[in-house]
Amino acid sequence: MAVDSTISSPLGPPACEKDAKALQFIEEMTKNADSVQEKVLEQILSRNAETEYLSKFDLKGATDRHTYKSKVPVVNYEDLQPYIQRISNGDRSPILSSHPISEFLTSSGTSAGERKLMPTIAEEWDRRQKLYSLLMPVMNLYVPNLNQGKGLYFLFIKAETLTPSGLVARPVLTSYYKSSQFRTRPYDPYNVYTSPDETILCANSFQSMYSQMLCGLIMRLEVLRMGAVFASGLVRAVKFLQLNWRQLAQDIATGTLSSEITDPSVRECIAGILKPDPELAQFITDECSGENWEGIIVRIWPNTKYLDVIVTGAMAQYIPTLDYYSNELPKYCTMYASSECYFGLNLKPVCMPSEVSYTIMPNMGYFEFLPHDDQSAALSRDSPPRLLDLSELVVGKEYELVISTYAGLCRYRVGDILRVTGFYNSAPQFKFLRRKNVLLSIDADKTNEEELQTAIDNASVLLREFNTSIVEYTSFSDTKTIPGHYVIYWELLVKDLANSPSREVLNQCCLAMEESFNTVYRQGRVADNSIGPLEIRVVKNGTFEELMDYAISRGASINQYKVPRCVSFTPIMELLDSRLISSHFSPAAPKWTPERRR
Repeated sequence: MAVDSTISSPLGPPACEKDAKALQFIEEMTKNADSVQEKVLEQILSRNAETEYLSKFDLKGATDRHTYKSKVPVVNYEDLQPYIQRISNGDRSPILSSHPISEFLTSSGTSAGERKLMPTIAEEWDRRQKLYSLLMPVMNLYVPNLNQGKGLYFLFIKAETLTPSGLVARPVLTSYYKSSQFRTRPYDPYNVYTSPDETILCANSFQSMYSQMLCGLIMRLEVLRMGAVFASGLVRAVKFLQLNWRQLAQDIATGTLSSEITDPSVRECIAGILKPDPELAQFITDECSGENWEGIIVRIWPNTKYLDVIVTGAMAQYIPTLDYYSNELPKYCTMYASSECYFGLNLKPVCMPSEVSYTIMPNMGYFEFLPHDDQSAALSRDSPPRLLDLSELVVGKEYELVISTYAGLCRYRVGDILRVTGFYNSAPQFKFLRRKNVLLSIDADKTNEEELQTAIDNASVLLREFNTSIVEYTSFSDTKTIPGHYVIYWELLVKDLANSPSREVLNQCCLAMEESFNTVYRQGRVADNSIGPLEIRVVKNGTFEELMDYAISRGASINQYKVPRCVSFTPIMELLDSRLISSHFSPAAPKWTPERRR
């Protein structure tokens, strides 16, 4: 579509008139960020004024910030869980939201070993779809001619359950891919996937990955961008190709889909795409049969301009692996979102992963910010901290994000720690630093120190009959393997060498730890194959004293030193590995079944 020469945007010249409207919307929202926030809060409080939750705080119809902040407390999930549980059990009264709760979005954070349930309302997908619609207009400013090819994206749905109320509980992206906003989205030449919707919506993870990879191979010369939600997902896709290229090549050579793909809708849609192509099959065989997989992405998909993956936060650990597979193709992060709320987008996606900043879109919800270096982080209902509005933020400072949503979350701590990097117009821009209190993460899993300690305690029970105990431990997320896995270093005190725990017992300790982790971790191990078997590395006695000596030599206080429960500094890991006695892995997958909501 030709663009009217009079159309312009401060962000840059739009690729088409549709993009121009999207860029203009970004300008309007960011120029008036504070007034938009006032309006959003007014709308939220007006529509939810009569709900059970807000009625407790005697707002008397007020919709202003001062009254809201002075009367409504800052909360976490445990504070809201009794209300959410009632909705889950079938109470249809206006508890949190005046609009009916349409479903629950399951957060990758957990409570009591289960995913957190985030209530949402039907209209929320219109708001979130609006944010999605802004992504390609921004990307088109930096990468030309994306309308002349396709995107190879590995997208998947995950397990969902029904609550006693009959409302479905599922991950946010599963909800999106099944929504009418996704399935009936209008054609956009700038946003065409190689994967038919049927392959994305296939519930079997192997069949979904296989069919998406097959389509990507068939259309390999049309692929201009490649992606997955997380960097770990794209790494896993390459590993899948490494394991299954022979069958994929055979399917392409014969034009016949593997009998392992049994989903009728997938078979039907692939039938219209898959034709005998011996030349392509031979090309795939030539590229994949060797041991050198360096640059495999650009070798098979030579027109790929960039990788669209999240490589911030815990996902940064996958950057070296993606660089190896792609000959260091650019990696662009486009948006910042969670189950609770979608937050913003990256207005300068063509940057190094370490420089990624997201611009808050103030229409998505009402946002407040708790200074992270403030003693008020330990919240007290008696003396609540003063949270800041987005207009009050200071560049360089770190904050914890607190949100209020149309679906009824009020002053809810998301747990994300952000650093302000600047402003676009009057909207703050943030670097995502980390999830609060998260120790280990491979994919969607998030394991904190308390969960790790519980797992250690449960595994140590197996050592008691051998009169053996764990002296010290630490951990790290190993992403050099595909899929990545947790590594736990143990220093053991064996009081009876003649009766020390066997290799089999230590292997069972690995499994005992995995059985102790939350359902998100276990689903990743069992159903999604996104996490590998846990490994315990037993180190020599005295290793953790050496670790302390090393830390003190680098300036740590001997009085304040604590063994880090997670390590990532290469010299420390080299020290630990140099003292290795033995290595052990889980002999089986932990038990996992889709959560039953009570």
